[in-house]
Amino acid sequence: MRADARHNRARVLEAAEVVLARDGLTASMRAIAQHAGVGLGTIYRHFPTQEALYQAVIIERAQRLITEADALTVADDPGEAFFEFFTRIVENSTRNKTLADVLTHAGLDPKAGTADVSRDMRDAIERLLLRAQEAGAVREDLRMPELLALLGAACMAAERNQWGDELRTRTLTIIFDGLRP
Repeated sequence: MRADARHNRARVLEAAEVVLARDGLTASMRAIAQHAGVGLGTIYRHFPTQEALYQAVIIERAQRLITEADALTVADDPGEAFFEFFTRIVENSTRNKTLADVLTHAGLDPKAGTADVSRDMRDAIERLLLRAQEAGAVREDLRMPELLALLGAACMAAERNQWGDELRTRTLTIIFDGLRP
């Protein structure tokens, strides 16, 4: 793919994320094109359907989180890195929920086509967990199924109840206290 085509694709994905978070199910390809500063034809060259664009936005967001997790695996303080990433995921959950809702209402499975990304995300979280446990920052008996259940519950509560900053901080503090040895 040419450099300008890659640049346009990235602009479209970024614009789609913003417009979908703002407009939800009423987001139009035209609004996304306007926000990206490109024509409709540019969008359709990269994404043949609106659903394909939505799917790409979810995958792109997940890949960014995986990159952030990978960067945190070399942090000086593994415990801080683990808790910081947990917090980032919960903070991002409302926007992810909006995108998942758009896909679900469009008749698509938000998990379809994301098996590799889901596996990579799980692996990245597990690397952070193991480093934090080795550093003595997270209890040794915590395993991935429990961690993913806690993370999922926190994300679901944040999404559904539209947590503000104070409630999110207080709730995560309580969860984190339970995860520490």
